[in-house]
Amino acid sequence: MEKREVQASVKDERLVKKRRDQMIKGAVTLFIQKGFHRTTTREIAKASGFSIGTLYEYIRTKEDVLYLVCDSIYDEVSDRLQKDLDLRLGTLESLRLGIADYFRVVNEMQDEVLVMYQEVKSLSKDALPYVLKKEIEMVGMFEQIVNQCVENGELDLTEEQIKMIAHNIFVQGQMWAFRRWSLQKMYTIEEYIKLQIDLLFEGMKGSILTGKRV
Repeated sequence: MEKREVQASVKDERLVKKRRDQMIKGAVTLFIQKGFHRTTTREIAKASGFSIGTLYEYIRTKEDVLYLVCDSIYDEVSDRLQKDLDLRLGTLESLRLGIADYFRVVNEMQDEVLVMYQEVKSLSKDALPYVLKKEIEMVGMFEQIVNQCVENGELDLTEEQIKMIAHNIFVQGQMWAFRRWSLQKMYTIEEYIKLQIDLLFEGMKGSILTGKRV
C-alpha cells in the first residue's frame, strides 16, 4: 500500500515539515481536550500559531491533521530503530536496545499515541487501512529483531512465539501512554523500560541458547 499523500500548495519541503509539526502539536492538545469532532480547523490554526488561510496551504481537511499525527509516530519509531540497530543485529543486546528505543519514543510522543488510539476511528476508509498497516509494520520491526536473534543462535523460538513476543513488545510500549495516569505515578520511563525488558527476558529464559547473562 502506497503512502497516502497529504496535499500542500507550498513546495518547500522543509517548511512543509516545520508547519506540519506545529500543526500536530497544536492539534494533539485540542484533540485530547475536546476530541477530534469537536475541534475546528480554525482552533487548530490558532493553536499552531498561524491563520486559517496558512493552515490550508499545508493540509486540505481536518482529517489530514489526524492522519499526520498517526503517521508521525510510526515514522519516528522506524527512524530510531533503523538508526540504532545496524551494528547489533542478531544479538540479545539488539533486542534490548530496540525495546528501549521504542519505549522512549512512546514516552516522547505519548500525547500523540493517546490521540491515535482515541481518534483513529475518525479516519476515512481510504486512510484507515494505511494507518493500520503502519501499525503491523512496526510490530514487524520487532518480529524481525527477534527472528534475527533466532537465526544468530541466541534464541530458540517458534514462529508463533516470535510473532507473539513482537506484539507484546508493541502493546507494552503503547501502554505507557494510555495507562499513564497509573503507571507514571509508580515508575520513571527508565524504570518502566528495565522492568518490562527484565520480565520479557525472564519469560524467554528457557529459549536463550548462548548461555550469556541477559
